[in-house]
Amino acid sequence: MRYALAIDIGASSGRHIVGWQENGEIKTCEVYRFPNGVQEQDGHLIWDIDALVSHVKAGIEKAREQFAKIDTLSIDTWGVDYVLLRGEKEVRPCYAYRDSRTEAVISRVHEKITFTRLYRHTGIQFQPFNTIYQLYADKEAGRLAGVTDFLMMPEYLLYKLCGVKSHEYTNATTGGMVSAETGEYDEAIIDALGLPRHLFHKLQQPGTVLGEYEGIRCLLCATHDTGSAVEGIPMEEDAPYISSGTWSLLGVKTPRPITNEGSELANWSNEGGVGYNRYQKNIMGMWLVNRLRDELCPDMPWGDITAQAAESRFEETVDANANLFLAPDSMKDAFDKALSMQPQTVGDYFRCAYRSLALSYMNAVQELQHNTGCHYDSIYIVGGGAKNQFLNALTEKATGKHVVALPIEATAIGNLKIQLQAQ
Repeated sequence: MRYALAIDIGASSGRHIVGWQENGEIKTCEVYRFPNGVQEQDGHLIWDIDALVSHVKAGIEKAREQFAKIDTLSIDTWGVDYVLLRGEKEVRPCYAYRDSRTEAVISRVHEKITFTRLYRHTGIQFQPFNTIYQLYADKEAGRLAGVTDFLMMPEYLLYKLCGVKSHEYTNATTGGMVSAETGEYDEAIIDALGLPRHLFHKLQQPGTVLGEYEGIRCLLCATHDTGSAVEGIPMEEDAPYISSGTWSLLGVKTPRPITNEGSELANWSNEGGVGYNRYQKNIMGMWLVNRLRDELCPDMPWGDITAQAAESRFEETVDANANLFLAPDSMKDAFDKALSMQPQTVGDYFRCAYRSLALSYMNAVQELQHNTGCHYDSIYIVGGGAKNQFLNALTEKATGKHVVALPIEATAIGNLKIQLQAQ
């Protein structure tokens, strides 16, 4: 029996899951779980990369305690964020994507290369935290001086295990600098912004073996967590998916990127998949309700929260994707500012949030069908949000699509699938 270890790290938590093939199916066992989250330092939002490395290694030891031999491991995380290196030394702090440092440079980036041109080259939707804007902010701040490497977050963690620096394709595409045509970093973009060419290496595909960590082979999965999640969805048809976590990623597999004007105007993205394109859109996701819970009712079980939301008759909604909700000091205050009527109960806030998400899904599905010219009957929902029956029911009603909710660790399964196929 061969055992693989998937280390799946999200913006709020991480988990180590051991997997193996049994009767044609991937069986899993969670062996370690740890908290994650942005921290404030000197007015900025940062990641504690030392804690992440420590948890990654601690989880590997836990896996070894329960399984005699782990053959391979791989790591996936959220996209766009990275660690700068000067040789072997990290440039600190490691900024988190929700930090506001890119706001001042976005217009200057677009003066050098218009967003329309960027989109035609990459097909990546505009997000203020895309890697392209973060790196340009680093350039203006002088943080790129002497830098020898930038590694996306999962590749940095793999480097700390096996000593090999790598650039994985699916994750690189999230940053807005990979050519939709060639699948490699776009030199025209890099040169237009005056970024150091030596930072941008040939991209490697999922399944590539990097090295070893204490006898365990380290390899690349689809290191962007959504890339692994889509690999882990057991679809019976060509249908849209929602990978529902801190963000909701709604999209569909396509044979090639769609970079036309309609896609640009509707802010759709084309991200790398394992042999296909992921045509998808970022929606604010469970971030809204997680932050509301932290603030309004941190000890209330989710079942009670959704029950109160179902009982509420509050009908007003908000634009779930508004920048107001990206990183507010108070999520409750953000909702209060966006609403003309004041919610009166906890249930009112959560009903508003859930209905707003469902309407965002509805709008995205309508855009998806228009832009692809295809009609879809079902939506597959995976990730933590798939467990929320109230939101699933709202989504089914709003979109008119049959919701197939799969409350599985799709990201870990996709990560494991790539490892097991590569063995």
